[in-house]
Amino acid sequence: MAPLDDLVARYLSPAVTAHCENSSVELVVDGRHWMGRMRELLTSLGPGDAAYICGLQLEPEMDLTGKRPGEAGYQPLGDLLARLAGNGVDVRVILAGAVVSSSIARPTIGPFHQNVAAAHRLRHWRTAAAGPSPLAKRVVLDWSGSGIGSNHQKITLVRRGDELTAAVGGIDYAANRFDETPHRRQTVRGGRWGWHDAGAILRGPAAGDVWRVLRMRWTGAVNLPRRRYLWPTLKGMPLINPPGLTDEIGPAPAQPAREAPGSACQVLRSVGPWYIDSVLPWERRHYSDVAPEGVHEVYLTLVQAIGAARRYVYVEDQYFREYPGGDHRFELYAHLRAAAARGVKVILVGSGSRDPAEGSPLINATINADLQKKVLDPLPQQLRRNVGLWRVEHLTVHSKIVIVDDEFAAVGSANLFSRSMAGVDTELTAAMVTSGDEVRDLRVRLWAEHLRTPLTGELRKHLDDLDLALGVFRPEWLPPDAPAGSWRTTGMPAGFDPIESVLTLVGPP
Repeated sequence: MAPLDDLVARYLSPAVTAHCENSSVELVVDGRHWMGRMRELLTSLGPGDAAYICGLQLEPEMDLTGKRPGEAGYQPLGDLLARLAGNGVDVRVILAGAVVSSSIARPTIGPFHQNVAAAHRLRHWRTAAAGPSPLAKRVVLDWSGSGIGSNHQKITLVRRGDELTAAVGGIDYAANRFDETPHRRQTVRGGRWGWHDAGAILRGPAAGDVWRVLRMRWTGAVNLPRRRYLWPTLKGMPLINPPGLTDEIGPAPAQPAREAPGSACQVLRSVGPWYIDSVLPWERRHYSDVAPEGVHEVYLTLVQAIGAARRYVYVEDQYFREYPGGDHRFELYAHLRAAAARGVKVILVGSGSRDPAEGSPLINATINADLQKKVLDPLPQQLRRNVGLWRVEHLTVHSKIVIVDDEFAAVGSANLFSRSMAGVDTELTAAMVTSGDEVRDLRVRLWAEHLRTPLTGELRKHLDDLDLALGVFRPEWLPPDAPAGSWRTTGMPAGFDPIESVLTLVGPP
């Protein structure tokens, strides 16, 4: 492995602060493990501590252990947060809002109508121990930003005394996110379905960067102009956010270094230029602490990392095509194409089943027009098989992961499409480089999961071997001395024992 300074210079954008060997990064795969870690963090808090949650959505009735109403030990998240607030913990919740679609239940436009109901439920949550409505002034709907986008950042931030732990990723607090390999516990429309996701937990000075992001979000949201929504069961048109919300969050406490030998990390933002985006020019407002053109840190580091790839670029994402609101200046297709032209293997892994909230379950049946026209068609024919799109059957791949050469990893909320890179959707992603094993271990966990094979010690050594492991995706990517049938026949290599085959090549053939 290269020295850490070389890895930082190679993969991380110089425009963003890099925390070198002083901030720890814990990479977590799938919702069951993530929710368990979040519960550990929240239940560790006491009077004077703080718990801040920011997300696209939150279901107050979900239980972080996966229990359902009526089961022994079931505790709704709303009850847990209300009890914390009643016990003297500074609890704040920020949910994505929208001015118009907050009033629209059908057809569904994002989660904004549901978020109004969730905010109302949390603000009126009562517990016998905590007294009446301990969360009344602690839940805000943030409708700032681009009119066509959303506040998509997902953050759980806790402070115990002055010690911060920051969790970022793609996972919202929704019951159907509680899943893990082999993803057989859920069904949708009468068929099998699962949810695959990931996140990163930061400690040390990097956690202070997350605090500053959340502080800006809270201060901005509680100072938004008053707007109203329509709700049939409530009288009149209530305010999206009631007056008298809890005051702004103070500066981040200084964080001592956390031992992280051989590793560096960045906290990356995507934020558009408009705090309030209006068709009325006199109502438009810029963020006070964001550059006039916005912040594009996720894009800058991903461009740098993909451009540095020598062996492979591995991407898990919900979308490999553009959606309304994108900006061609921030597309990543050309950078993926350039990597493939250098001989880099570009591995794209997406859903076999769409998020049920998005309607039709069909997704990734064929190569989409953006990948075809912007990545494959400009490549010479003999180089197109350096690229592949695979889908994982029966699964929504909601993770937003980029791994390069076992040395760089990015995990967060930002999708690959340009609306995430441009900040039309506000995003937050953690990136890291390491001369150790952390990134390789993440790759091995993910590939074993998609192969549906137990990750035994015997198999791990074969997945650790990058030359052999790349053959998981295309037989011609195997090394010349690898036995024919490797990764396609049980026992080849030793320890490969899949319970099923769910990884399907979409194309090119």
